[in-house]
Amino acid sequence: MKKILLLFIISAACLLGENLKPTKVKTPPIIDGNLEDWEWKDCLTVSSFKTFSPDFGKNASQLVTAYAAYDSDNLYFAFHCYDNEPDKIKNSVSRRDNILSDDWVCINLDSFNDQQSLYGFYINPSGIQADSRFASNQEDFSADFIWESAGKLVAGGYTIEIAIPLKSIRYADTNPVTMSIFFERYISRLSEHSSYPELKAEMGMAFLSQMKPLEYYDIRKSTLFEILPAFTYNQLKERDKNNLITKENKSELSFTTKYGITSDLVLDATYNPDFSQIESDAGQVDVNLRYSLFYPEKRPFFLEGNEIFNFAGTSTFETDPLGSIVHTRTIVNPLTGIKLSGKIGPKNILALLFSADELPNANNLSEGKYAYFPILRFKRVLSNENYIGGIYTSRETTNNFNRAGGVDGLIRLTQSSILDWNGIYSVSKLLPESETKSGSAISIHYFYNTRDIQFDAVIKNISENFALETGYLTRTGVTIIGASVKPRLYPSSSFISRIDLAITTLQTYDIPGNLWETNNVANIQALIFGSLNARFKMIYSTEIFEGQKFNTGGYSLLFGGWISNRLNIGLNFSSQQAIYYSSSPYQGKSNRLTASLTLRPTENIESVTSFVFANFFHSADDNLIYDYSIAREKLTYQLNKYLFLRGIVEYNKFKKQLLTDVLASFTYVPGTVMHVGYGSLFQMSEWDEIQNRYTEINNFREAKRGFYFKMSYLMRL
Repeated sequence: MKKILLLFIISAACLLGENLKPTKVKTPPIIDGNLEDWEWKDCLTVSSFKTFSPDFGKNASQLVTAYAAYDSDNLYFAFHCYDNEPDKIKNSVSRRDNILSDDWVCINLDSFNDQQSLYGFYINPSGIQADSRFASNQEDFSADFIWESAGKLVAGGYTIEIAIPLKSIRYADTNPVTMSIFFERYISRLSEHSSYPELKAEMGMAFLSQMKPLEYYDIRKSTLFEILPAFTYNQLKERDKNNLITKENKSELSFTTKYGITSDLVLDATYNPDFSQIESDAGQVDVNLRYSLFYPEKRPFFLEGNEIFNFAGTSTFETDPLGSIVHTRTIVNPLTGIKLSGKIGPKNILALLFSADELPNANNLSEGKYAYFPILRFKRVLSNENYIGGIYTSRETTNNFNRAGGVDGLIRLTQSSILDWNGIYSVSKLLPESETKSGSAISIHYFYNTRDIQFDAVIKNISENFALETGYLTRTGVTIIGASVKPRLYPSSSFISRIDLAITTLQTYDIPGNLWETNNVANIQALIFGSLNARFKMIYSTEIFEGQKFNTGGYSLLFGGWISNRLNIGLNFSSQQAIYYSSSPYQGKSNRLTASLTLRPTENIESVTSFVFANFFHSADDNLIYDYSIAREKLTYQLNKYLFLRGIVEYNKFKKQLLTDVLASFTYVPGTVMHVGYGSLFQMSEWDEIQNRYTEINNFREAKRGFYFKMSYLMRL
């Protein structure tokens, strides 16, 4: 009776729009997935979850109850997820951040209640974690935080418990501390997202402006201080003629520290940070490229506060030339780094980064030994999601530099629409010209989104001499005008639950060539049987390259999803006219196929088989110019939530090489890890003493061999 009365009072308060007040507990619950602890009996409870995908405003197909409590050091959350088909719950014992295809729940937490960013804490029924940072409409799963979770399959569903240390998040130094929350549940077999509070259909996926405020009283303010020493050892052998000789045999120490100046402002410093990348970048087709491939950041030091560098008006469409203003993988081999990130007062967001990057050719007198990266980002919160910001980035060497500065902002015009914009100016002196050049980039982007339709419009200009060595920029000398309309249909069918239509047009003026190019796409995508996607896309497009106009139109087909809890397939085929990028370009046509098969015979074993194929024909005579294919197998055995064994075999037919890689990885918490890896590269060639060169043979010879060991321990004081 007492619990029913409490639920009634809380529900009434929610309907009146009052802030939620989590229950403060004297004894922390044991995080074991068991909700029988007395701390959960009388704490804040919500259960009126509504869907927002595939459709808005429906009652969740399966009942769920969420709980919230706290003490002086931690925030506690729990879920009881009911399921009337418990045998169909999709679950795995997997490595961190590899659970998003499972069933899961998520705590979306805006720790400042300022509608600028949020933490995402995801947990599957086995208690395996994934975490992210969301800001400027971009979610980054590279972030890793220290928190505790446990899950348990029970009769008729599963239960989850979560403890988030206050030291792991940033929040305002006030009493009470006001945050905001968005409880979320995902059911894989139905592709169903449901939430509390309910997302409004007229506001679409505007999460940050629809969260429910939480009030925490008498939180103890403690100083964050972390020390992270790490030891790495690398041995690399490479082929010299037909013998493997040692090219690298070194051990290194690195040191990273984190200090919380306040609860919302953090100072990080590092010396000789290692790359810490245990997941090899999957092979990509790297022939006939107009611009370099993009690889995400994975180094822990650069990830702290990284979302603050997100800049409005970038990545506004799939082929946006200006992907990011700050892409820290341009800092290739940092020796030292220091970063200040967080908030100063309730309205000011700051990120300051400085790093010294060791250049690969230290004897190059024109460049010097180091490249220095000073980067400053500032945002002023206005109201709701609105902000205005500024940025300064620079890459400095002995005789060359690239400096850029600009402003950006976001304004919510109505509950369904926003306007974001930027303006950036750069000054550069770069080899080989070594003359000072200046340029600019300007972007205005309008975005409207509701349940039934999404509309985008963009105007962007990037001058010829604009340069950005700290970011990801693929093309300059363009003016772009574009728009897209994306209606959504919701058939009353058990076969198709949603149909997304899209018509997109981009008109680009190529300034150097004084020519216009066009990119027009018609797209239809359907969600079938809850978890399968099918898409057909038609493209009519042209592209300017080296002052010439080429046709690049064609079509693409996509089909994929989870066939069952154990099997996922993915197929993506495209056939398009294309350009052969060279100093003497010519018209061609290209086919591309990407296929994947994921098999989970048990909750602990995952096999991912993938295949990438691309070819190119000269249009004039149909001669085959290249035929490029990559086959890859990755097998992972997760012994428990901390330890996994993984093996990778990748064959690149175009390069005639075979890569093998094995890894044992133990992660207790992010920072406290041990990795042992071994890999080899084999090539179909050998040294011919007579011809004094490498010649092609019909079998593989080992060309490289590497061994990697890392151990680090995070001390939080």
